[in-house]
Amino acid sequence: MKFTDIGLSQEVLKAVEDAGYTEPTPIQAQAIPYVLMGRDVLGCAQTGTGKTASFTLPMIDILASGRARARMPRSLIVCPTRELAAQVSQNFETYGKYNKLSMALLIGGSSLTDQEKRLDRGVDVLIATPGRLLDLFERGKILLADVKILVIDEADRMLDMGFIPDVERIVGLLPKIRQTLFFSATMPPEVRRLADAFLMNPKEISASPQSTAAETVQQSLVRVRGDQKDKRAALRTLLRRDEVTSALIFCNRKKDVDIVFKSLRRHDFSVAALHGDMAQPVRVETLERFKNGEVRLLVCSDVAARGLDIPKVSHVFNFDVPINAEDYVHRIGRTGRAGRSGIAIALALPEEMKALKAVTEMLGRDIPEMELEGVEPWDDSEGEAHASGRRRGGRRRDGDRGRAAGGRKRQAAQPDAGERRRPEPKTARGAAHDTAEPDAAGSAPQEAPVEAPVEALEETPEEAPAKSSRREQAKPQKSGAKSEGGRGRRSQPAKSQDHPFGEHAPAFLFKSVKVA
Repeated sequence: MKFTDIGLSQEVLKAVEDAGYTEPTPIQAQAIPYVLMGRDVLGCAQTGTGKTASFTLPMIDILASGRARARMPRSLIVCPTRELAAQVSQNFETYGKYNKLSMALLIGGSSLTDQEKRLDRGVDVLIATPGRLLDLFERGKILLADVKILVIDEADRMLDMGFIPDVERIVGLLPKIRQTLFFSATMPPEVRRLADAFLMNPKEISASPQSTAAETVQQSLVRVRGDQKDKRAALRTLLRRDEVTSALIFCNRKKDVDIVFKSLRRHDFSVAALHGDMAQPVRVETLERFKNGEVRLLVCSDVAARGLDIPKVSHVFNFDVPINAEDYVHRIGRTGRAGRSGIAIALALPEEMKALKAVTEMLGRDIPEMELEGVEPWDDSEGEAHASGRRRGGRRRDGDRGRAAGGRKRQAAQPDAGERRRPEPKTARGAAHDTAEPDAAGSAPQEAPVEAPVEALEETPEEAPAKSSRREQAKPQKSGAKSEGGRGRRSQPAKSQDHPFGEHAPAFLFKSVKVA
């Protein structure tokens, strides 16, 4: 099947031909006709199979007729990350160059003023991340009452990043009658329940089994016995191979991204770093340098695991086994795209045994292991023993820390050598204890407290309320309104009917206040 057989207009076909494509991928061949019909679509396909073009190409044809109004976009595409949103906007620029469609990209880290000016002129296609979209909506800069097509790209990533409440709010602001498209590489049960709530009689398209990696990617596993330092040494050995021309190196944490980046830079590798804490202009510049070949290696977090289409990536290294098993599919999908071949290598320490098992269970098969010179591998029994030993050791260490902290607290509570305690009045409860005993640490006995007045110890229960009542009556007499002279201490009027508030006077009026 060719693009000319699926009902696209001549302008779109010409743009596709200029981009160098003649035959659609399976997800494109199945999804595009239903999108042109106006049906809701729930699409699931492997990463790197052209899901973005599955909705951008038919949307250009649908939006070709019509005109956008100020602040009222005609279509909305919601993406989980800035990089993915920028990738979608590039697709519209590539395939829509022969159509007069206006587009706006709303992402964080960019100028609000420029984005507002674009919205004021009216846009046919609005591509946004949830946070910036809701921000501009609350400012009154955008209206969503005219949206005819809604696209939620990488819906499972929305779930992982906690954007589902924002997505639900955005959908609640849209018209009830609309066309909704869901596209993702994986389809967990949570996303399916969300699709059931948003889609109306959708056409479900699955071009490949869920949570599977592309067959064009050759996967390997290196088991590294040791620690993070040993793993970085193994990574450098792999990167020095001749076939590594351009590679993405994924880490689970932003802190680890910086550590690996600095390590590779010290060893004279052409490397750059990319993670979510970087400013948006820096992120864009770093990606452009990597795409243009100025940088050979890119150490990144999962912000680069979705939507990036960089054809020259020959290798993907999972420096850390992903905590979420489905992220493994997205990471290795950055190579071997559009029918090209690629290599994905994961490095695992014994403590990553659990995450590694989750990945293999999701794939339905083991990852082939490879031997690396100078690297000593570990086996499953060692990984399980390490995990159980760490749990037991963690409890012991926590207990030791607790005992140490308690010891410090008890030590801090004792007086220093030569420090004399101030005698404390003896209460009724402690009257029977005339002498102080040494504590567990062996400190000197404390001085016996001074005895309290005998009448305080011998008062009867009937006398106690009477004394309490007398004390309460005496309190208002200690404070009052300011004297007529305006200086010195306040006068002490009694709380009575003579006061302007009578018996309902607030208590704070009777507090004594020193006047300078």
